[in-house]
Amino acid sequence: MWPEFVKALKQEVVPALGCTEPISLALAAALATRELGKAPERIDAWVSANLMKNGMGVTVPGTGTVGLPIAAAVGALGGDPDAKLEVLKNLTVEQVAAGKQMLADGKVKLGVAAVPNILYAEACVWHGDECARVAIADAHTNVIRIELNGEVKLKREAADAKPVETYDLGDATARDVYEFAMRAPLDSIAFIHDAAVLNSALADEGMSGKYGLHIGATLQRQIEAGLLSEGLLSNILTRTTAASDARMGGATLPAMSNSGSGNQGIAATMPVVAVAEHVKADQETLIRALALSHLIAVYIHTRLPKLSALCAVTTASMGAAAGMAQLLNGGYPAVSMAISSMIGDLAGMICDGASNSCAMKVSTSAGSGYKAVLMALDGTRVTGNEGIVAHDVDVSIANLGKLATQGMAQTDTQILQIMMDKR
Repeated sequence: MWPEFVKALKQEVVPALGCTEPISLALAAALATRELGKAPERIDAWVSANLMKNGMGVTVPGTGTVGLPIAAAVGALGGDPDAKLEVLKNLTVEQVAAGKQMLADGKVKLGVAAVPNILYAEACVWHGDECARVAIADAHTNVIRIELNGEVKLKREAADAKPVETYDLGDATARDVYEFAMRAPLDSIAFIHDAAVLNSALADEGMSGKYGLHIGATLQRQIEAGLLSEGLLSNILTRTTAASDARMGGATLPAMSNSGSGNQGIAATMPVVAVAEHVKADQETLIRALALSHLIAVYIHTRLPKLSALCAVTTASMGAAAGMAQLLNGGYPAVSMAISSMIGDLAGMICDGASNSCAMKVSTSAGSGYKAVLMALDGTRVTGNEGIVAHDVDVSIANLGKLATQGMAQTDTQILQIMMDKR
């Protein structure tokens, strides 16, 4: 099982610039432009309902503009088709201006695709009567179709297009994850330290107060004003939330993502970093706590849909609770207890699309994680007699997956309808 864990971490914990749903469409547009070989004059784009929900209200990095159309435009005009989730990392001021002009001229059309895929992005770029089309499905960089002027250059079923190094955690348990993180050769997981570096830089940028709802900076000002106590909890909240502020507010710094989401990567990283600094953990201890956090987050997310009505920052924060519990010497008993308490606390928090307000959910989830850890260290947890929580943590996780997969399907439809009615 350990090789599968390494594969999972390497596949799911990767740098991403900007919210990954609009970035997926930007990548499709960049790939289509490369196929076309000419500067695009107009763009037709289609996305799945869930991707529409997650891309409607979020700022695209480097543009200062919200939404999927600008992502498609700048992806086509300046995206790096080989950079995957960092497709927009080299945008110039001129390319951004040209993209905004395309929108102003009505040259970018966007619609909801009639597809069964939860995650789907398709871009068709035009120059005169020539067009190139690229479709991505089921994972943010998973190309399933390329066409040039009606000729199919690539066509794969989504399942066949997934990375060669795919992984299988179907038989894993939370304890398996814990044992791996604590005992795996350090050189096999040392790369996870990059999560601390990238996401800490985002937190520092977010503390400038220039991005999103500037919640992290606001909390810091309230500490200085005496309205919020200074301490470890406040540090967890301010730094984790500031990173999300910057990421959702369009900062041109990459996040280390988890399961295709920068916010999930931030939620799985920054609380662990804050606690590690508090206890003066050495680098190996930090690396193992980060590996535990990120892999628990991936393990839980494999039980969920790729996108759903359940806010997956909550499950990423369950990973962070595991990492924090370990740093505070709670061992596996505290890890499992904290996760169970968080399921009792946060199950049902909805995802109503990526936006600046995601930083609020990040803050809420980070706070819940630390609270659950403190309870676990005191021998207290939400028990298996309450709600969807079971006595066994893996059963609790499975129950959460059933809720997201089956119970919240209509919720997801209703959320999107409410959002579309606001347009």
